[in-house]
Amino acid sequence: MHDPVASTDRIAGLAADLRAAVGGDVRFDDAHRAMWSADASNYRKMPIGVVAPRDAADVEAAMAVCRAHEVPVLPRGAGTSIAGQAVNTAVVLDFRKYLNRILEVDPDARTARVEPGVICDDVRDAGAPHGLTFGPDPSTHNRCTIGGMIGNNACGSHSVAWGKTVDNVHAMDVLTYRGERLTLGRDRASGAIPERLRALGERYADEVRTSFPDLTRRVSGYNLDQLLPDGELDLARAMVGTEGTCATVLNATVRLVESPPVRALAVLGFPDAYIAADNVMVVREHSPLTIEGMDAGLIAALRASNPVETASRALPPGGGWLYVETGGQTRAEAEAAAQAVARAMKPYGASSLVVSDPAKMKALWRIREDGAGILTRSPDGGEAWPGWEDAAVPPAKFGAYLREFDAVLERHGRKGVYYGHFGDGCLHVRIDFDLLSGPGIANFRAFMEDAADLVVAHGGSLSGEHGDGRARSELLDRMYPPTIIRAFEEFKGIWDPDDRMNPGCIVRSARLDEDLRVFVGMPTIQDTPQLAFTHDRGSFTRATRRCLGVGKCVTAHGGVMCPSYRATGEEMHSTRGRARLLFEMANGEVIDGGWQNDAVAEALDLCLSCKGCKRDCPVGVDMAAYKTEFLAQRYHRKLRPASHYSMGALPRWMRLVGMLPAGVVDGINALARVPWLAGIAKRAGGIAPERAIPEIARETFTTRARADSIVERGPAVSAPRGRILLWPDTFTDHFDPDVAEDAVAVLTALGYSVELPPRGVCCGLTWTSTGQVGAARRVLRRSLKTIEPWLSAGVPVVGLEPSCTAALRADGAELLPAEPLAAALAGGVKTFAELLAEHLDELPGLVVGGSRRALVQVHCHQHAELGADDDRAVMRALGVEAEVLDSGCCGLAGNFGFEKGHYEVSMAAAERVLLPAVRSAEADVDVLADGFSCRTQLRQAGTREPVHLAQLAARALGLRPARPEH
Repeated sequence: MHDPVASTDRIAGLAADLRAAVGGDVRFDDAHRAMWSADASNYRKMPIGVVAPRDAADVEAAMAVCRAHEVPVLPRGAGTSIAGQAVNTAVVLDFRKYLNRILEVDPDARTARVEPGVICDDVRDAGAPHGLTFGPDPSTHNRCTIGGMIGNNACGSHSVAWGKTVDNVHAMDVLTYRGERLTLGRDRASGAIPERLRALGERYADEVRTSFPDLTRRVSGYNLDQLLPDGELDLARAMVGTEGTCATVLNATVRLVESPPVRALAVLGFPDAYIAADNVMVVREHSPLTIEGMDAGLIAALRASNPVETASRALPPGGGWLYVETGGQTRAEAEAAAQAVARAMKPYGASSLVVSDPAKMKALWRIREDGAGILTRSPDGGEAWPGWEDAAVPPAKFGAYLREFDAVLERHGRKGVYYGHFGDGCLHVRIDFDLLSGPGIANFRAFMEDAADLVVAHGGSLSGEHGDGRARSELLDRMYPPTIIRAFEEFKGIWDPDDRMNPGCIVRSARLDEDLRVFVGMPTIQDTPQLAFTHDRGSFTRATRRCLGVGKCVTAHGGVMCPSYRATGEEMHSTRGRARLLFEMANGEVIDGGWQNDAVAEALDLCLSCKGCKRDCPVGVDMAAYKTEFLAQRYHRKLRPASHYSMGALPRWMRLVGMLPAGVVDGINALARVPWLAGIAKRAGGIAPERAIPEIARETFTTRARADSIVERGPAVSAPRGRILLWPDTFTDHFDPDVAEDAVAVLTALGYSVELPPRGVCCGLTWTSTGQVGAARRVLRRSLKTIEPWLSAGVPVVGLEPSCTAALRADGAELLPAEPLAAALAGGVKTFAELLAEHLDELPGLVVGGSRRALVQVHCHQHAELGADDDRAVMRALGVEAEVLDSGCCGLAGNFGFEKGHYEVSMAAAERVLLPAVRSAEADVDVLADGFSCRTQLRQAGTREPVHLAQLAARALGLRPARPEH
């Protein structure tokens, strides 16, 4: 099979042979090929198939089958490569799923032996008990693999102190395409391959010494400097940075370094990024752990993409910043080192901020780590791309290089925003290339060539940490003379004489302007979405281009996204996997059938619509919106799943129930507890049999409030604090009316006149989440008309249910983009906490009784759209010691956890952090969950009764009795 794109029969034969030989997963279906067709670069190449080997024997078996069929092989890590070396028309070996163990940690030798699929952070965590860490830490450290880092020669922010991956690899076991298994290290290997490499090093020694730049961040090309005869032959280090083009790593022994137990951060502000770059050599004299840089453009992009973020407000004045991290044995020692850096930089005009609190440092670091994603989109939907991503020059020349680089950008009519490893002279930049047209791609090529010449003129490297891949391999002859290019080809030939290992990278390279993802994957479906997609210029297909594959959604913990991936471990159930499938669906080449494609439907079925990706994804992929659009198009004028009619229209059914007498409601609740009757109802409604039907309140809040005059019947004549319109959402009104009563008590005590709409209102969320966009639009429009008098009068609208409040704030513009009332509501709706936060000085004086403690589960939609800073501030003011769980989604997620077939994933999400934390909490700790879904999940899991912030506030202010016994 010389042609890797062979006939269907031959591909089927290859797949069958692999399945017979390999114990791991062998996947040749179109969905998996589509998901592995791109990495985090601009490039797209459809793989032949994907194999997840279980062990080294599986790798050998897979390689033998591929060799027999003469097909290329691509070993791949987390797929976060930015240069395109992780895509090819080859059989992909995916090591993340099984070959991901830490085999041994030797604290005395300061080494760890690991399999290639192990995550960087896992190695760092394994060293932590011994005061050790793995030095290289790229911004993808919580999802990139050691095998991938070896392939790319990854670096990260601490390279100033601890170097690149090549400086931290001790030994490795590798397998060649021809089946030779070697143990590599310093003078370890023997045999034909090591002898030929030794001879290669001797033959080209003089050229290597004169042609390789004297640069800590030289990543481009092969590491021929590890073959020089005046040192020990180190084939392990020579293998680093080969991008899977030479052999497959089976395991590696990496070096661990001493890690200061405490860190501090000096943030230095300069007038612009140029001046920040001019001063890195002065900062280096203080031997810090990191010297990272950012441009004002990145901060502007962050604030535009995430209006609720607060971390950037702490930055000192400036238009360019350096992050300088220091370490010490104690917090005082680390902080003193950071203060010394700040003092030393004062004569150079730097403003400064020194931080040693871990939480504040983490928030500041997130700005830098999310830079690659933040800069790919402007608020109006403008696109920027990698390509010229991470060139490096000597740090002493960095300021001059930046100024000249800007001139190159201007000459080609392009714009870019900086960030990067300024202390090592390494620049990251996303540029607004036009990759959608022939002239735009010609401009892309011309820019890349001129940018390469500029870097070489400054004595730099085309790549400073991300490798050459498909983006820069073609340019290597601008950096190295012909003799070195020939040496690279010989080096590759010694390892892989058949040229079957990731061909087209580093040597005999593909053209940098071929296989550009957005150009070769142009959409073919009609782009007439039902949602507005206001941030993507009204285009669904433009939205599918948001995902660049940085992979923050394939992490094991932290943040909200992606709960289904964390439950299943399957790429298909990650935000990135779904985005890839939607992109390919829009293109139609591999994923055909458009909206009726079943593979896409399967991938989206386990999307919880939690919206975590909208906030946590650096590029703002909003999979909840994409799922809504997909369902709307798929079921347009078609019979829908039963759950769409039952739970999708829940507010309508509950409005009918609300008209019934209390005794009848009691009867409905009693019948719902009869197993066989409940079973029939659940089957009819598409509800998971494992779920209990929530109990309906005997009387709605709105009925009780109007009957008992709990709220004002009309505009108050004299309310000290003015009027409030309380939004009576379906869940609070019909299931938890006590929450609303407590909210009214608190707001009234603060001097507000609380009013209700004259009839039922709804945000339309249940219809939206099930893809019934037309119904959602009608429901929301009717509700807006109902509350128009309050909106016109500027009366704040207060929501108690986070999902509904978030929908009012964000979804209105998607459903009714031309409706002025929707825009007015987006600016006029407040959460209960946001309103109370206006009284932080007053609240402590109103608190009665002692302090309280609470575990807090933040609703996913609140995390995505509203933020929780005000909630934290209010709890402090109420004397509540709150532990806000980093638990992600509770797993119920509205209708998701109730739908048939979702129970296991729903509970797996809850069992990750939330339920264990609640079970282990002491009896006097309240569990605060403002979301009805979160409270329902906790109730049905058999934990203690959760509370809403309104209930906690009412008790703290003495407006309600103490919390009932659990």
